[in-house]
Amino acid sequence: MENSRSTSIIFFAYTTIVLIDSINCRDNNNNNLVTNQSALFVFGDSVFDAGNNNYIDTLPSFRSNYWPYGQTTFKFPTGRVSDGRTIPDFIAEYAWLPLIPPYLQPSNGQNQFTYGVSFASAGAGALAGTFPGMVIDLKTQLDNFKKVEELLRFKLGEAQGKRVIATAVYLFHIGVNDYQYPFSTNSSVFQSNPREIYVDFVVSNTTAVIKEVYRIGGRKFGFLNMGAYDCAPASLIIDQTKIGSCFKPVTELISLHNDKLRDGLRRLERELSGFKYALHDYHTSLSERMNNPSKYGFKEGKKACCGTGPLRGINTCGGRMGVSQSYELCENVTDYLFFDPFHLTEKAHQQIAELIWSGSTNVTEPYNLKALFELH
Repeated sequence: MENSRSTSIIFFAYTTIVLIDSINCRDNNNNNLVTNQSALFVFGDSVFDAGNNNYIDTLPSFRSNYWPYGQTTFKFPTGRVSDGRTIPDFIAEYAWLPLIPPYLQPSNGQNQFTYGVSFASAGAGALAGTFPGMVIDLKTQLDNFKKVEELLRFKLGEAQGKRVIATAVYLFHIGVNDYQYPFSTNSSVFQSNPREIYVDFVVSNTTAVIKEVYRIGGRKFGFLNMGAYDCAPASLIIDQTKIGSCFKPVTELISLHNDKLRDGLRRLERELSGFKYALHDYHTSLSERMNNPSKYGFKEGKKACCGTGPLRGINTCGGRMGVSQSYELCENVTDYLFFDPFHLTEKAHQQIAELIWSGSTNVTEPYNLKALFELH
């Protein structure tokens, strides 16, 4: 009788531990256990912005806190530049984390930062001179991260605060605005600087921030290289004599950027002990969907769901260029790769997020994010 009772107690304890583990450490894609102990800190631009620009003094064209943005999942505009969730939202889901909030959200509780936070800002660049005064540039995002790191050490204690920083994953998408900005302002920057030198500025500013996060204690990083935004709907109508042609001046910059970013990350891996990263080939995955939309469940790969003009490539979505301005909105957003002339739909974001999370080395290398979240 006593042996039977002991066995029952042991079995109960074991099953309770397994149940708790399965609740705390679940992978949404399969039955393998995946840790939830790594926070997610997000840096970047409109591809990742969870709504920080809602809370800064900027122009309406740098915000997306109005209908029809947010129409799909949230049913209201959150500030995300999409009809619904963005890539970091899906990554958080796969890592079994809560929705990662924007850093500037007034309702943030201090506890939320233990799961991570998003510093990303629509329009932001790696250079402070990209849309100055209108966005939160990458250096300022780093400064905000430092404030969070200090808060975590104060709130959790030195050891636990450091542990959150050391086990966290740091996700970056930055640079495309640095290359678009000179053309949008008729800047002479490319006359005074060779294009390769300008790209060096952008990549070196990015790697300087990565090094600083590493110095503070970060070890696991995720990156998207630059997508084929030279062929986004907004870019396809820049040359009115060749509607549908990619914007070639940016094509060269994107190619240079992706080569230099890849080489820079490999160099950091050699130089920084314990530095590990996942680099997703976003350029290929986005180009594939632009050029072969039906293969990925889309009907339109080069026309936006929301906007006006040819390919709905003029960015008037939601009255972005003026409250009373009219715009066109597609009937079925899931048919479209692009929601507005420059940003993807929730459906597209989910597909890209899956490739970053669990893609093989031909799309995300040398690790994927799932592997990084499992590392301790």
